[in-house]
Amino acid sequence: MQDARLDQSEYATRVVAAIAALKQDLPTLFERDISYDIYAREIFFQDPVNRFKGKFNYRIIFWTLRFHGRLFFTQLFFDLHDVRQASLDTIRADWTVRGTLRVPWKAKIFFNGYSTYRLNAEAQIYEHLDTWDRPPGEILRQFVQTSS
Repeated sequence: MQDARLDQSEYATRVVAAIAALKQDLPTLFERDISYDIYAREIFFQDPVNRFKGKFNYRIIFWTLRFHGRLFFTQLFFDLHDVRQASLDTIRADWTVRGTLRVPWKAKIFFNGYSTYRLNAEAQIYEHLDTWDRPPGEILRQFVQTSS
């Protein structure tokens, strides 16, 4: 493990690479695995229903998303709208999740959110916080509503 801090140029280069990786990985996260090279070993993740630490658990959450997406949905999309460096040590990604549940009435799911990624001194993501535009219960209620 290297103790020396990155110089500004190398840090900036790694931030650009992290943004590029997120732009590539996020739109297909329900279809295939993401790259974990840009994440710190002890990454902390939190969304309105999950909270955990560690890259192993982080890998499991993405596997679970793909598994349940294929099992419960006929269509499921992660629409990535924007990924940008919000501050020196922060990246923000704005997105929408939308899909069709595998039920006879073809219930639709739709919600917007954003991910805030915090970077350590090595420009690795050590914190990933997801914010949704509505509470989880309201999102789940979409499953029991019939399409008009």
